[in-house]
Amino acid sequence: MVKAREPQLDRVYGAIADPTRRAILMALARGEENVGSLADRFPISFNGVSKHVKVLERAGLVDRRIQGREHWLRLRPEPLREAARWLEHYRTFWNERLDALETFLVGQERRGGAARPRRGGGSRT
Repeated sequence: MVKAREPQLDRVYGAIADPTRRAILMALARGEENVGSLADRFPISFNGVSKHVKVLERAGLVDRRIQGREHWLRLRPEPLREAARWLEHYRTFWNERLDALETFLVGQERRGGAARPRRGGGSRT
């Protein structure tokens, strides 16, 4: 059964899909920073950085605080934790399957040979 789409999770994964936005999050993980000094770190225009920041804000990953003429940004890690929890489910899923495969292969080796893969297609004569 497919669960209803989770728009917040979609926005988080969409936001972190871009390397510039991931770099912005890494910079903000060190502490609050104003938009101007953040933009100076990147080889793109101020407007380009601003657009990336807006994507991060829509995903709930960044908070903006305005103090006078300066806009200060800070990381909001909670949505990343939720995304990590979602991924954790699949890590557990694949680990269980890989453990079962390992158990099967070890059993095959102990019985005197590796399992031969079946070939699809016609019959053998």
